[in-house]
Amino acid sequence: MGNALRFLYGQCCSPPQTTADGAAGDVVLGYHGVSSSTVGVSALAQHLYHFEITSQVPDGLSAHVISSKKAQSNWYKKLSKAWRESKPPPTTPEEASRLVLHTLQRHQVPDVQGLLSFYGLPIPYSLDELSAGEAPSVVDGLMFELHTLPVDGKTVPDGDGVNVYVNTTDVRESSLVPHEVHMAAVERNLARAQRNYAMADALHKQITDAGYKVLNINDEEILARKYRIRLRGIDAPENQQPYGKEAKDELVKMVDGKCLKIQVFDEDQYGRFVGDVYCNGLFIQKRMLKKGLAWHYTAYDKRPQFEKWEKEARAKGIGLWALPNPEMPWEWRRNHRQNRF
Repeated sequence: MGNALRFLYGQCCSPPQTTADGAAGDVVLGYHGVSSSTVGVSALAQHLYHFEITSQVPDGLSAHVISSKKAQSNWYKKLSKAWRESKPPPTTPEEASRLVLHTLQRHQVPDVQGLLSFYGLPIPYSLDELSAGEAPSVVDGLMFELHTLPVDGKTVPDGDGVNVYVNTTDVRESSLVPHEVHMAAVERNLARAQRNYAMADALHKQITDAGYKVLNINDEEILARKYRIRLRGIDAPENQQPYGKEAKDELVKMVDGKCLKIQVFDEDQYGRFVGDVYCNGLFIQKRMLKKGLAWHYTAYDKRPQFEKWEKEARAKGIGLWALPNPEMPWEWRRNHRQNRF
């Protein structure tokens, strides 16, 4: 049994293939050949192999899930068997995520979501199907995933947008920080230590102009990158429209002071990243649609669950659906374009 998992682990950790011109298709993280995109798959394979030998689940997992260590051991027993019997074994994050979803489809949604998050594996936009015993497929087209610092509700612009910051110590972010921003942050710290606050302020402006900011969180200064996020698949009333304020207030209530997980799929013409937003396991777009505070943006999104949630709100006549003839926000913008941006 252990030998089988050792073989599967070796399959996951095999060096990535290169392209015809000799360029690697992914960023290799070490001599073992694990790449930036498959590190979660490799970690899961290693932990399953370790579980077969020791019957111990990984340290730190309990911080991501709600069930006991005994329950976690039951998951790993099932996953070890499923991984061992899969032919071929998972080699991509999407394949590993599907295996976890199908194996644990009758377990609690927060546990499944937490386990996937622990390994950085893709999480579907909705895990509701799990409660019905059906594992959803992983959404195609995912560009990357963000894990934000606590959101300042005052910066939420409207009912379908949010401004967030991501710590530059994050694995993905650390490799993207421009050298001049790193240097400005270091020089700012030195200027503050010397009480040269004018110089420190000038350096901080240089940092913010580059799309970053030094935040003070729990008496700790953190260099963070700013992201403007457009909630994928919904269109909330504009602030000047009926229920525009209510939509914005509801979004603020859900995200203020919270850390978010954002799956990014696109970037729009205004430089905003378009993504699915989760807060403590809550799918934000679902809440907005079910409360009647947003339309399903069918011009850009065809997900049937979104259509269903909007229809449910319409049938109940809640939120904007209490109006006799609510104006679609995209039509409102067409008529008031000069006031939009």
